[in-house]
Order: sequence, then C-alpha cells, then structure tokens
Amino acid sequence: MADHLALNFCPQCGTPLQDREAHGRWRRYCPTCDRIIFRDPKVAAAVLVEEDGRVLLVRRVFGPAKGHWSLPAGFVEYDEQPTVTAVRECREETGLEVELTGLLDVIPGGELPGEASFTVVYRGRVVGGDLRAGDDAGEVGFFPLEALPPLAFASTRAALERWRVRP
Repeated sequence: MADHLALNFCPQCGTPLQDREAHGRWRRYCPTCDRIIFRDPKVAAAVLVEEDGRVLLVRRVFGPAKGHWSLPAGFVEYDEQPTVTAVRECREETGLEVELTGLLDVIPGGELPGEASFTVVYRGRVVGGDLRAGDDAGEVGFFPLEALPPLAFASTRAALERWRVRP
C-alpha cells in the first residue's frame, strides 16, 4: 500500500489531532469534538471500451504514472454514483459518450501515492461523440492487446487481463 498523507488537524474544528486506540487499531482522534477520524478509501471508476478487438486507453498528463496509459477513469465524487463517474470521465478524457453494459470487476489498488484504493471497472460501448484527448489525458487511442503501450496501474493490467479471458 502506498504511503498516505498524515492527518494532523480535525477536519471539523481544526484542533490538532491525537492518537487513540479505537475499534481494534490506533486512529486519529479529536479531543475537542470527541470524535474518531476514520480514513475512508478513495474509490475510482473506469470504463473498458472495446471496439473491433481493441481497447480504449488514455495517456496520463499528471501523476501518478504520468506519461503512461490507463483506462478512462477518475475518482468518484462524494455525491456521485460510480456509474456516473465512469461515463463522465470517459466523456471528459476521450470525447466519447458511452453506455455502460455491465460490471467487469472491482480491483484493489493503492500501490502508488495518489492512486485509488480500489477501482470499479465497467464495460461500455460508444454511443456518440468524437475521439479526442481532453481533461487530464494527453492522448487517446484504441490498442490491440498484443500491442499495448506502457500501462500506468496494476488495476489497468488486471482489468485488461480479466477482459482478455472473458471478452
């Protein structure tokens, strides 16, 4: 698992946090709010779009794994369903409108700092739009499995392997 940023101040009141044993492990605690601070996992949603035996990938402009390729994906906002995130991120990064056709897998992550704790990967098909790089993607393209560019995340590799054995 990647190292995470330290939590030093209460997100509610700003008081310096202390350490306290709670629920079987040491956790951050706010003495002013009398509140245990639970660290929630960061969830990403991705969509695997296949066309003529090739898969849609985006080249990352920012870290983690800047310059490497991944499925169109992004972090799920606190008030957003993962399905909405997957469709939105694909549109923002590739210019393509997709319809989700099913769930491919839920894949653990977190190997790199800033990477999602796990990624919900959907299958999708193109229903509109024009292929173009956008948002935090520098390039986009469809690639055959036998000629993939350098991949950014273990979760991308796992999703592609799952797709390869269950097309």
